[in-house]
Amino acid sequence: MNKNIGAASKGMVKRKRKNTGIAWLFNVPYIAYSMVFLFLPLGWALWLSVTDWNLMSPNYNFVKLDNFINLFKDEKVQAAFWNSLRYLVPIVILCFVLGVGIALLVSKLPEKLKGFAAVMFFIPYLTSGVSTSVMVKYLFSYNSALSVFLREHFNLNVNWLQSKASFWILVIMIVWKMAGYYALFVLSGIEGVSEDVYEAGMLDGCTGIRKLFYITLPMIMPTITSVVTLAAGLSFQIFSEPFLLTGGGPALATTTWQLEIYNASFTRFRAGYGAAMAIANAVQIFVVIQLITWLLNKLNKKFGW
Repeated sequence: MNKNIGAASKGMVKRKRKNTGIAWLFNVPYIAYSMVFLFLPLGWALWLSVTDWNLMSPNYNFVKLDNFINLFKDEKVQAAFWNSLRYLVPIVILCFVLGVGIALLVSKLPEKLKGFAAVMFFIPYLTSGVSTSVMVKYLFSYNSALSVFLREHFNLNVNWLQSKASFWILVIMIVWKMAGYYALFVLSGIEGVSEDVYEAGMLDGCTGIRKLFYITLPMIMPTITSVVTLAAGLSFQIFSEPFLLTGGGPALATTTWQLEIYNASFTRFRAGYGAAMAIANAVQIFVVIQLITWLLNKLNKKFGW
């Protein structure tokens, strides 16, 4: 009897080792991808951040932590830091609200129209940020048809892209592009809620707007967590829109981390300083996303997730 138990245990151990080996084998492509496109660039960035390399010189002068110390004195870096948080709030709120609104609208359509409507709202996400920026610049430039019409007929002399309105123009562009994409996440969550839950809620008088806040949103909290986290990460990765429309102006009001990293590395040829900026950006993203995730997890637990 003991021999049979021992043989069975050895067989289980062998099968477990075999399964572990197969699992590692299937993970090899991902591990190789991570090494080549994540860990090696990260190590290279860490090394560059403590040098003064200018992209061309064969010499890498070690400057210790001077680049990181200078970040605290750089008004452009300070502007990028605070602007990323300024972008974060409206982008997350508007993407969430519009994403839920679009998803609810599409979910109420007949089955034959749902797919078509979902694709139409998804199309802006597929649109190139460069082409969208060019169109917006043509619409809101100082000599555009809109600006000329307002000056001639209403005596409104507005330089849209060099005023406070530029920040909101960029936000609206990004939200227009991304809201339909996030709506697909929310739509999949809504479609996964059983009709039995809604019917039980109706028996208790939970209808209309109450159904949305007491049934639909609590039931799709994991999906909402994903949408909010993705939208928050997006606000730290803005580049094309300010680069093509405002150049970070007026007075650094629309500049971003990505724009300043680009300018430092490829315009002023301070690659080491740009690498230090990138690491500071990564730290801010990590801290903010962890904080948002912690708050959302608290909310998830409240609703039983």
